Amino acid sequence: MEEYHRHCDEVGFNSDEAHNIVKECIDGVLGGEDYNQNNINQWTASIVEQSLAHLVKLGKAYKYIVTCAVVQRSAYGFHTASSCFWDTTSDGTCTVRWENRTMNCIVHVFAIAIVL
Repeated sequence: MEEYHRHCDEVGFNSDEAHNIVKECIDGVLGGEDYNQNNINQWTASIVEQSLAHLVKLGKAYKYIVTCAVVQRSAYGFHTASSCFWDTTSDGTCTVRWENRTMNCIVHVFAIAIVL
């Protein structure tokens, strides 16, 4: 059973669109997989590279930063935090949390508007 949790800030950046892109990338890489420490570097690299490529293909005037963490599920939980100092009317962020029975994944997308 895979679950999705979403927290996206609604600003000039279309966080729903970014969330859907990232979710599809995570599904494509981790869907059907069990946690395996030997695959983590490949999985995280694939998720951030695919997410970034799809975001750039949207052709919007943004610079993107994409981070990804994958950890084995445990009783200890998994927590992340971020803070940004930017223009909230144009810049934005989206966080996608994904999990299955053996692992948790969190992807953060930060979008900084390119001022032309």
